[in-house]
Amino acid sequence: MDDLTKSPSAKRPDLHIETEGEFAGWRTWRRDNFETHNGPFWHRTEDDGQVRCAFRVEKKHLNGSQHNVHGGALMAFADYCLFAIAGPVLHGPAVTVSFGCEFLDAAQEGELVEGTGEITRAGSSMIFLRGLLKSGGRTLFSFSGTIKRVRRRTPPAASNDTH
Repeated sequence: MDDLTKSPSAKRPDLHIETEGEFAGWRTWRRDNFETHNGPFWHRTEDDGQVRCAFRVEKKHLNGSQHNVHGGALMAFADYCLFAIAGPVLHGPAVTVSFGCEFLDAAQEGELVEGTGEITRAGSSMIFLRGLLKSGGRTLFSFSGTIKRVRRRTPPAASNDTH
């Protein structure tokens, strides 16, 4: 079983499982202030092993016209999807080093936007992915990205050197 199908543990104290409402049983991370503010974004592993991500479009996700989802909201959600999809092979911290996308259709307030994708290659330091965002059977957005595994840095020890 991968990390998405296990209960949250001390290893991932930021992993939250929703217990109520539309997204009961879905997971999200609470480590990223940007995603927390701009989401909520959710993910789960389907019975076939595919990771599915989702969010419900709210007024805060709309562009200046107040009719369609802002492109930046779709891009932020797709970046979230990269990490959820990579989760089964990621096993630690990573950063996005490349991201490409195409806007194909618009979503509006109240719609459910879902993201799915695949890992095209997972090396020792880089993971390459691609995916689609859809709503109601309509393809809204295609994306691809590369994430790089990183090591946590230990802050340098304080120095008493007064040079």
